[in-house]
Amino acid sequence: MPETANSGVEKIVIITGMSGGGKSTALHILEDQGFFAIDNIPPSLLPQLVEVLGRHRAAVLHGIVAVVDIRGDDLLRDLEAVMESLKRRLGSVALLFMDASDAALIRRFESTRRRHPLGPDLSTLEGIQRERESLGPLKEAADVVLDTTGLNLSELRGRVLESLGTPPGRLTVFLTSFGYKHGIPQDCDYLVDVRFLLNPYYELGLRAKSGRDPEVVDFILKAFPAAEEFLRRQKELFEFIIPLYEGTGKTQIHIAIGCTGGRHRSVAVAEWLAVRLGEAGHAFVVRHRDIDKEQVW
Repeated sequence: MPETANSGVEKIVIITGMSGGGKSTALHILEDQGFFAIDNIPPSLLPQLVEVLGRHRAAVLHGIVAVVDIRGDDLLRDLEAVMESLKRRLGSVALLFMDASDAALIRRFESTRRRHPLGPDLSTLEGIQRERESLGPLKEAADVVLDTTGLNLSELRGRVLESLGTPPGRLTVFLTSFGYKHGIPQDCDYLVDVRFLLNPYYELGLRAKSGRDPEVVDFILKAFPAAEEFLRRQKELFEFIIPLYEGTGKTQIHIAIGCTGGRHRSVAVAEWLAVRLGEAGHAFVVRHRDIDKEQVW
């Protein structure tokens, strides 16, 4: 059993490995899973980091992920001793070594036009060879060695999560209703235009209400015969594509639904879709951007 730590952090993933091997990408992948992420920290500071983050919600709930590498120079020699100390205090300590073939590393340095971090007096290949020799003991001590040669981003994400036993995070669906007169949300992935539905604004008894009110929803569904068919097809579309997005590693999808003013039709459709997507097990956030804006025509 590990010793009881003074903090609430119980998990840390330490990423090291070859420059150009994908350390920063792995860091971002785990950060997207909720880990508290920090890049290029001296190993001797890791125990202090664990203490400092003892009341940080993400660090306690998901853990810490930190990159330590050749940029730390001689400080990297402390890593194995620091890990032994952390293993006595925390429930889970993992060392992930990111590697790739020399040819792949050379191509990556050439594509980014960056020099090897070991210095300007070495060619890229010489820097890679010297780094590989220096990091040999850490590669031997690693819990996971991940060769990223030939992997695309989606494949790399899957390998990182699988190797650490970390389940992929659920994709969150953002549903935003809006009014075209106030502008289209700039960060949306899908745009659904519902201005063809009959507008409750022109019904005096409904004008002051919004798409959250049952009377408005009833009017929209009954006044336009194809409304229910349209909604059903939209639901089927998003139920089909959301799992496909999840398979690529995307963490969120933003669906914007627009009518003229953003108070009646778009709100009603967003609410309708939220209920149905929720029933299908998808996590969602509903926002009605323009529902309270003055309705002037």
